[in-house]
Amino acid sequence: MEQSIHCFEFEDEFISDLRCIPLCVRRKLDLIGLKLKLQHWQEFNHDDKRKIVYWSDTIDDLDALKSYLISKTSRSRIGQAKEILISKDEPWLLSGTVPDFIDVEASKYKFHISQRIWSNLSELERFALCKLARPGHEHRNLIKAFQEILINNDS
Repeated sequence: MEQSIHCFEFEDEFISDLRCIPLCVRRKLDLIGLKLKLQHWQEFNHDDKRKIVYWSDTIDDLDALKSYLISKTSRSRIGQAKEILISKDEPWLLSGTVPDFIDVEASKYKFHISQRIWSNLSELERFALCKLARPGHEHRNLIKAFQEILINNDS
């Protein structure tokens, strides 16, 4: 799986037309420290959205993505995308320990994520689970995410 461009099956309902920001893009945004609102995303044409989805996540390419998005949103009717803290030491960046809130949510749905499984997940897979399981999130696709990610990594 190429995590910089991978879209999950549980995202299918909104990926075909890219009406929502895919998790692979949201991960890139966290890595570059940029808050791109859904309204910004919806102002982009389909080609621009695809370009962002397929943007590489190397350090140099991420720097270029940040500049591109700041420029692209500079004339937005809702204002330019805002810089935020670059994600560091977030649970999804750390493969060493399954976060407690992931354990809690997984057990609600009768899933178990061992340390071995967690450490074998890609950064994008950990990102997806952390974003979807975080407190206060609606958890609409969480069970589908657990099913897809854990079944693909249960070896």
